[in-house]
Amino acid sequence: MTTSHHTPLHSPPLRLGILGCANIAKQFARDVSSSPLVAIQAVASRDLTKAQAFAQSFDIARAHGSYEALLADAALDAIYIPLPNSMHAEWAIRAMQAGKHVLCEKPLALNLTEVTRMFEVARQQGVMLLEAYPYWFQPQTRDLLACLSHDKIGEVRSVQASFGFTVGNTDTNIRMKPDLGGGALLDAGSYPLSLIRLVMGCAPERVMAHANWAATGVDISLMATLFYADGRRAQMSCAMDTANHRRATIVGSRGTVETEYLNHTSDSHTHAWGYLPSQLRVRPGIANSIPFEDVHSASGSGFRFAAEAFAQVVREGDMAAIERAATASHDIAATLDAIQTSAKTGEVVRLSR
Repeated sequence: MTTSHHTPLHSPPLRLGILGCANIAKQFARDVSSSPLVAIQAVASRDLTKAQAFAQSFDIARAHGSYEALLADAALDAIYIPLPNSMHAEWAIRAMQAGKHVLCEKPLALNLTEVTRMFEVARQQGVMLLEAYPYWFQPQTRDLLACLSHDKIGEVRSVQASFGFTVGNTDTNIRMKPDLGGGALLDAGSYPLSLIRLVMGCAPERVMAHANWAATGVDISLMATLFYADGRRAQMSCAMDTANHRRATIVGSRGTVETEYLNHTSDSHTHAWGYLPSQLRVRPGIANSIPFEDVHSASGSGFRFAAEAFAQVVREGDMAAIERAATASHDIAATLDAIQTSAKTGEVVRLSR
């Protein structure tokens, strides 16, 4: 799902509340605040003083001193959830039961059981639930899919995708806490895995994974091979103990695509918030003498692109788009479950459906 960048005339903006005041919520508010399609009207924290400071920083009208108060705010259409992974399912469900649409940070939940329940509640309540991978909504992702759909590389045979970084503040960082849904796979690995799902168009049949484990019990790095029913394969790697890297190679029968699939992009290396150009290039042929062709895409914040795409599907009642995204989220959750099990047991694991 990518935004169309079309602003309808006289359409009121989506009235959005933010559930929590973590750093990612601050980045989201900063990037989305200037959007004509989304109006951030409220924020909540379990500490009212913190919510008030957040609201003042981003010119948000209302600050609530509890999550429950935000969900009860009748002037809101939707809730953005940037909470720790372990809290996604509970608060997304509570928000939807309060009649709110939900844009939820990735990974959508800790496991397939939670994801399945979340979509059941969304359908029961008649509201929309969308998993927020910022790069999914980048114009570059739209251009990547165009490269594939226009048959520039033939049939996709394999994908290799990676993402890694060095985690900071290991004593306090939620990424190092198993009870909060930490670990390289859920935090970093969900990105390359989601890209693989986007390109392959379905879930694998079985997986094999290997991980290194931190003293806290989370996986600090992990690699997995994904086996598909039609014989295709994909490989993903993720880490929280390496230099920053993010890249994918998509190999077809008649060409190759390489991309950095960055969450946030810029046209230059001097962006005020550190956003960088994101490479996408295509080799339309099988010979190594054929040069790669750079594909240039519109750039910007993935948070804003995601929020605006969400506002668009809510405004248009586009359940078909939401169901396509829900199927992808279901496949990603099932694959994450299988990879986690394989990493712990050392065995090839078939996916649950």
